[in-house]
Amino acid sequence: MTQSQSPFGKRRDRQIILVAAVVVVQAVAAVFFVADALGDAAEDGLTDHIVIEALIAIALLAGVGLGAWHTRVLLAEARRRERALAVASGALADHIAQRFADWGLTGAESDVALFALKGCDAAEIAAMRGAAQGTVRAQLSQVYAKAGVTSQAGLVSLFLEDLL
Repeated sequence: MTQSQSPFGKRRDRQIILVAAVVVVQAVAAVFFVADALGDAAEDGLTDHIVIEALIAIALLAGVGLGAWHTRVLLAEARRRERALAVASGALADHIAQRFADWGLTGAESDVALFALKGCDAAEIAAMRGAAQGTVRAQLSQVYAKAGVTSQAGLVSLFLEDLL
């Protein structure tokens, strides 16, 4: 399912259109007020009313600019959170497989690492895999070295960090 087909993507697309429409209306209003102030100034000269109207028009233009910039920031944050949610809601297995591939883990090391991520100790992993505990401990050491950590807790924290 692509992003624009997901419920989050459709909702965000509607929000973007709504915000863009509001920004366009504000920009048109700002241009109208600036043109009106310039027209009034050309006819009547600079009066207090025209100066106030011009200041309001400038404030409206500044609001349009700041609003558009802030909207961009919020949309970027929403995209970042959406990616994090995708990792947490089903893509975690793919994410783990990708990290294992990035680290160059062998098939056996990947299996051992996955059991370690699930909280199993070396004895439990050895029993499930029908391997010697020493072999599992050696494989875990290789996994930790390739991942750049020194313990099972460090390995788990790498994935928790990705989720957060």
